[in-house]
Amino acid sequence: MTQRVDLATVMDRLAIDEVVSGYAVAVDDGDWAAYRALFTPSGRADYSSAGGVEGPAGEVADWLARTMELFPVRQHLIVNRLVRLEDLGGSPGDSAEVRADFLNPMRLAGEDFDGSVTAPNFVAAGRYTFTLARTGDGWRLTGVTVHEKWRHFSV
Repeated sequence: MTQRVDLATVMDRLAIDEVVSGYAVAVDDGDWAAYRALFTPSGRADYSSAGGVEGPAGEVADWLARTMELFPVRQHLIVNRLVRLEDLGGSPGDSAEVRADFLNPMRLAGEDFDGSVTAPNFVAAGRYTFTLARTGDGWRLTGVTVHEKWRHFSV
């Protein structure tokens, strides 16, 4: 590989990492316009392993907006990111896959909830599979699949 190809690969990895981090921030902040903007027009999301829905990203964003009202405090931690770029004979292609573990502590809303930060009473964890494509607007998600491995609930 040449230095130019190496630099392009590094830049792609940084841009892909920004999309994955942007995903976590959008969900945690309830910024559903930002969530939608991370996807290609045909992008899809699958939360079925966590008891959720699967479908076009816009429809899933609507479902998330309703569901996340139950959790006014949430913090996605997406770690152990394994990025695989399409390889076109030594040059990066226009598609990528990221597998990454997640830990998602959340606080349920309740009558006594005053907005202060308290210990989470719902935690979910597992692995994401993100698929991405290079577009004219940069890297965008073509798919997100949640593979929930465990959850813990306490009152």
